[in-house]
Amino acid sequence: MIDAPEPILSAHGIHKSFGRTVALRGAALELRPGECVAITGPSGSGKSTLLHCLAGVLLPDSGVVTFRGARLDGLGVDERTRLRRISFGLVLQFGQLVPELTALENVALPLLLEGRRRPDAAAVAAQWLERLEVGQLATTRPTAMSGGEAQRVAIARALVTSPDIVFADEPTGALDTVTGELALDVLVKATRETEAALVLVTHDNRVAAVADREVVLRDGAVEPGPGDPA
Repeated sequence: MIDAPEPILSAHGIHKSFGRTVALRGAALELRPGECVAITGPSGSGKSTLLHCLAGVLLPDSGVVTFRGARLDGLGVDERTRLRRISFGLVLQFGQLVPELTALENVALPLLLEGRRRPDAAAVAAQWLERLEVGQLATTRPTAMSGGEAQRVAIARALVTSPDIVFADEPTGALDTVTGELALDVLVKATRETEAALVLVTHDNRVAAVADREVVLRDGAVEPGPGDPA
């Protein structure tokens, strides 16, 4: 029997509150390389807060998140920002593109911030736009894109650095059914081709169905799965 690969990302005993509002109560999750995990649960269960803790956007009040064995709370703000720019890709429901920049400039931005030469960054960005079938939008700004087009550009930007993990928070939530299904198909296919792990936060059963595994949050804690202790 072949042993399962070691987790690339682990979270244990994660607690997070905002004032008197408790968002997470000891949540835990392990993610293996190339795995697609859906985080589901009712509204207000802490799904987005958990994703932001996993991605280092938020630091938990207690508990530990590690990426490749390194604790995220042991990194400085700049180090966590660079981690999200290079090793983590983020696809958010709203506001993910810089409105003043074209599609090509939006996708190239993470590479430019890492010091890549502008022609090189633009060439890689153009390849990703073509791969996601929005190459014709290279000179278009977000305000002139449809919701589905903007989401594809956002996916291209999340993947342009070949990240180890892509975090997607309700990636189809702002899209109609047909456009949402197309965007989800592109996201899952692209991450599988690049062997990136994918974390999907969703309330939609159809989105959760594409994942290898579902983690259900309720009242800030992970519900035990089949065979887990209650």
